[in-house]
Amino acid sequence: MTDITLSSHVLDQHNGKPASNLEVILYKADAETELSKALTNDDGRISEWMPTPSLSPGIYHLTFVTGPWFESQGITTLYPAISICFEINEAGGHYHIPLLLSAFGYTTYRGS
Repeated sequence: MTDITLSSHVLDQHNGKPASNLEVILYKADAETELSKALTNDDGRISEWMPTPSLSPGIYHLTFVTGPWFESQGITTLYPAISICFEINEAGGHYHIPLLLSAFGYTTYRGS
């Protein structure tokens, strides 16, 4: 079986800049089994998951812990956390889950 990899990128739409030092947690389908976590780097990307998750086809959740990040920016938000549920349905390949973030809205899609 080919490895399945996962990456993410968070862009602060208010400033048009990457959202660095934002915590992201990866959960298995039940949203209770934590698999891994990471902080976005200076470019707003996940460069390293700790521990490196072993992924297989199934349903997962990425939770972006936005409350503390917005607080550090001096911004009040409607979304203290954003959880994105997604399904890996291929036995191999790369999955990229970006988040375009603002204090009162967000957008996501499957990137490359």
